[in-house]
Amino acid sequence: MHICFVTNGSLDDYAKKYAGSRADIVCLSFQALGEVSYERELKGETSLFEDVALLSKEGQNLIVAGCFTDARGIKRKSVVVAEKGRILGVSDMVNRIDQAEYRCGAGVKIFDTGVGKVGIIVAEDLYFPRVAETLSVCGAELALCIFEQQEGSLEQILMRSYAFLYGVPVCVCAYGFAQAADIGGKLRFASPMSPCVYDFEREQEYHLIETRQRGLYRRKKSGF
Repeated sequence: MHICFVTNGSLDDYAKKYAGSRADIVCLSFQALGEVSYERELKGETSLFEDVALLSKEGQNLIVAGCFTDARGIKRKSVVVAEKGRILGVSDMVNRIDQAEYRCGAGVKIFDTGVGKVGIIVAEDLYFPRVAETLSVCGAELALCIFEQQEGSLEQILMRSYAFLYGVPVCVCAYGFAQAADIGGKLRFASPMSPCVYDFEREQEYHLIETRQRGLYRRKKSGF
């Protein structure tokens, strides 16, 4: 499976130069769409989501694009997902840190696509292990994180840790940089180029884990 990361430039820039590429998944970081107003989209004043859908139709692939959504003044960091001409949905960041400008949404999302079950991690949700764990428990075969701009090596450490701990390959597409880790926690791909392509191999491995703990006491029933 080929994953194309677009870490710089707008959606139009990519469409003019690389539309119709053979990538199975195209990931675009937040600068690709910028801010999207739901109200203006519904009124037909803008067509950013439609452009994403049309690009996915032209390439017959899956498009995952970051954006800043505005719902009547309530702003969120979001990721729109489209496949072969159809918008599958929008996933919002579910954690808000210290009353930041962007509000939190509701629900972590996994999209059942033609290339498998793809889980979405939005921006700073990468800092919350429960998000990656939820994607793993709910059957995601790949976790894609659309991030703004990385701060040093922290995001790479988290990406590799989650891939190892939860058994799901994790890819991060940020402004100016893209990277991917396999389920062994190894860094398999990293590049500052835009666009750049990673040849992803699906990996799934299961183990029986047993633990002992106190509690959950139930009194034995006496005989009848």
